[in-house]
Amino acid sequence: MTGIRTLREEERPREKMALKGAESLTITELLAIIIRTGDRGKSAIDLARELLDRSDNRLSELSKMSHEKFMTIGGMGSAKTFSILAAFEIGKRLCSEVPSDQLQIRTSNMAAQIISPFIKNLSHEECWVLYLNRANKLIGKEKISKGGVSATIMDIKIIVKKAVEKLASSIILVHNHPSGNPYPSEQDRAQTTALKEAAAYFDITLLDHIIVAENKFFSFSDENY
Repeated sequence: MTGIRTLREEERPREKMALKGAESLTITELLAIIIRTGDRGKSAIDLARELLDRSDNRLSELSKMSHEKFMTIGGMGSAKTFSILAAFEIGKRLCSEVPSDQLQIRTSNMAAQIISPFIKNLSHEECWVLYLNRANKLIGKEKISKGGVSATIMDIKIIVKKAVEKLASSIILVHNHPSGNPYPSEQDRAQTTALKEAAAYFDITLLDHIIVAENKFFSFSDENY
């Protein structure tokens, strides 16, 4: 174990950031800053190393850890755990934020990038909807349902009802496949057809159904499904 106070001042994470910028820090050092303090004979750096060891040194794996799993690590209390979870959530929202000059959704890739940070690393399925106006500008996005490992309920009535309430002219459906396989199942195809037909009754167009699987995605529109 190495206490942060035993390091030279320029090697301590906060001081190093002040001197050289955040980009100069390792993942371990960045996590140590979020953790802030050590506990039970462990420094913040020790705790950061242990977290990375448990997640195969991958932030994507660390982001999947539940609050309960964090708490199984000695020295990780609720305050430290919630700080890390909050940092991951901020990162997701930053990645999904649409620049003001790109609010018009022109491609499936743009649509996928908006929702992908929220769902690509999940161990369960979630269904999201993007709501667009007549100019294909984003007027809202919302998680509609959360399911299990291999399926989630797509409530067509709720999706259409919310689209009508938002005065949306079109919608884009996005959900994830935790398996890593982005290709649609027979159920995905059937639900897409049913939603398209239901939305059309209210003069709402289903522009696309996008399936996100890790860093890949499948677009019904691009594939002419």
